[in-house]
Amino acid sequence: QVQLVESGGGLVQAGGSLRLSCAASGRSFSGYYMGWFRQAPGKDREFVAAIRWSSDLRFYADSVKGRSTISRDNAKNTVDLQMNSLKPEDTAVYYCAAGLGGWYGDAARYAYWGQGTQVTVSS
Repeated sequence: QVQLVESGGGLVQAGGSLRLSCAASGRSFSGYYMGWFRQAPGKDREFVAAIRWSSDLRFYADSVKGRSTISRDNAKNTVDLQMNSLKPEDTAVYYCAAGLGGWYGDAARYAYWGQGTQVTVSS
């Protein structure tokens, strides 16, 4: 059974940093995109960042580019998202996801999802 478990969310002041972690288990993710998405109240789920499990290819949404870094640890089966210079508009539930094929920014291409972790940035 595939499981993606997020951790690391919380409340932080604007300008602060958080590191989200996703622990993946239940299958080999070789060839998968591992992505982070977020959903704010009343808004659609949006792409944040993605990384190919088997390569160093990384992708970022324009809204977080330059402020965030996605990384993976193959030995620990984790995918982390380091977010710096956080803004109130970064407030959302952040989800880890795994998927094969298609465009990395399309949530519909991801087959597996975690339960999400809340990130709240106060002004």
